[in-house]
Amino acid sequence: MPGVSNIPLERVREVVRGRVLLPQDPAFDEARRPWNLAIEQAPLAVVEAADADDVAALVRFAADHGVAIATQPSGHGATGRVGGAILLRTADLDAIDIDPVAQTARVGAGVRFGVLQEAAAAHALTALPGSSPVVSVAGAALGGGLSWFGRAYGWIADSILGADVVLADGTMRHVDESEPDLLWALRGGGGEIAIVTALEVRLRPAPLMFGGRMLWPAVHARAAAEAFRTITQSAPDALTVWFSQLHYPGGEPLIAIDATFLGPERDARAAMSPVDAIPLPLVDTRAAMSVATVGEITAEPTTPSPGISRGELLTHLDDAALDAFLRVPIAPLMTVQLRHLGGALARPSDSPHGALTEPFALFMLGLPFSPEGAEAIRGAQANLVASLPTSGRTPISFLSSSGSLSSALPEESVRRLRAVKDAYDPARIIRGNFALSE
Repeated sequence: MPGVSNIPLERVREVVRGRVLLPQDPAFDEARRPWNLAIEQAPLAVVEAADADDVAALVRFAADHGVAIATQPSGHGATGRVGGAILLRTADLDAIDIDPVAQTARVGAGVRFGVLQEAAAAHALTALPGSSPVVSVAGAALGGGLSWFGRAYGWIADSILGADVVLADGTMRHVDESEPDLLWALRGGGGEIAIVTALEVRLRPAPLMFGGRMLWPAVHARAAAEAFRTITQSAPDALTVWFSQLHYPGGEPLIAIDATFLGPERDARAAMSPVDAIPLPLVDTRAAMSVATVGEITAEPTTPSPGISRGELLTHLDDAALDAFLRVPIAPLMTVQLRHLGGALARPSDSPHGALTEPFALFMLGLPFSPEGAEAIRGAQANLVASLPTSGRTPISFLSSSGSLSSALPEESVRRLRAVKDAYDPARIIRGNFALSE
């Protein structure tokens, strides 16, 4: 690739209709920031595409000048892998078209899950949302995506029926099952193959839903953990339960059980009956609710903030593992969480991730207020992981900025993705959050 100084970046403004920001522009620093403010990004330029034609024109410019493009709809999942590249924002590609008869949705690359859920709920349908309403559908799906409803319907990526993409030579194409290798790669391969401008996704019936959060003081951690484990041993696929230890700055340690159930309240409460033996919670928001408001359950921040996270998969949750998980205090971490997996996630999947056989996921988060604090957070995460029965595999959506696709995907999937990359992007113009290089 040519040197940075030889790339006429100022000409990008002649190529696209959307906003273009260069390092000398006053708004550049804000535009280049990812969602996680602990991640540093230093792209050559930021382009906010107005539409799919803008994306295609920018890719043709990049291919002509030998410069890479890193795409981020909202900046979630960013790893900082944008050095020497143009950062493409696709947030303005936000059209939604629901077909309630076919139970499908066509969503632009910038559509966020909260918006899609509202549109789908109007037809008693649901997509496969995660815990945050502000994560883009495309971003989550390209990383595989773990949903509240994954136990019922699998990976978020499993719902991809087709995609409108721009290939590395700037051509626009609709990808469907007639191109099985390319569609497979888009179903959770990490966004390294093509730039998605829109997705066609399958929706699911959702006439009823029950969900919410229960909170207790940390003194009830053992009882809540035992209830969580008991629930997961016989949980129907319609039920997803998460167990968390929480310690917010300035507050007292808390224990949370979060849940969603696709079905009536009576059945949900019966499946969760072990929690009834725990002393009365401080908070219990569980109720019949709309799938449009599922993003409110964990009340995750909806504005950018710094954080250091780490995720792992657990092979089992025996007494020793539960003892290790419940060691206190969790500080300097703010959240230590167990998510019940299984169900449809453990079944065959035509995606790079394939079947997710581990029954639990571990997620840890800390807020780095200083370099020393960041080091302490990473150390606490490493110590907890070392004490738990992890499988050594981490879903793409849980990878840290230093992670790799090789630690997220089966070896055969990585080889197949590299072959697809070689076929569709031999010049390495398209850059995902994680590389496919050897």
